[in-house]
Amino acid sequence: MLRSAYAGFFRIPRLPEMVLRAGDFRLMKRAMRSSSRPGTFSEADLDGYQSAWAEPGALTAMLNWYRALGSSPARTARVAIPTQLIWGVQDRFLQRGLAEASLALCEHGRALWIDDATHWVQHEEPDRVNAAMLAFLGER
Repeated sequence: MLRSAYAGFFRIPRLPEMVLRAGDFRLMKRAMRSSSRPGTFSEADLDGYQSAWAEPGALTAMLNWYRALGSSPARTARVAIPTQLIWGVQDRFLQRGLAEASLALCEHGRALWIDDATHWVQHEEPDRVNAAMLAFLGER
């Protein structure tokens, strides 16, 4: 529960936008640095993210994902198409059990667990992620 407490804050109207914009997105940059392996994000990378977050409506659109959680009935239908899940085992925000629960809804689901990767697996292990995606898509 504590790992996901931020999601409840994000559901509050307007306040999260104000807090996250403060200090040129200081909290968001800190969260990215602290939840990734050291050196994953350069200052130029973070500046690029900051520019994207500052676009009109971008931050609200990002937060609306959290605001929509629980607002519709849970899906119980199984996913029939083949599904590949790539997961950083060291993710501070999302536990492995969430991935396993998602895979349980898939007829043909499989996971690639990257032990030393975090929430930012695509940034930390781009070659492994790309190779896994290409192999998976090549099977189709």
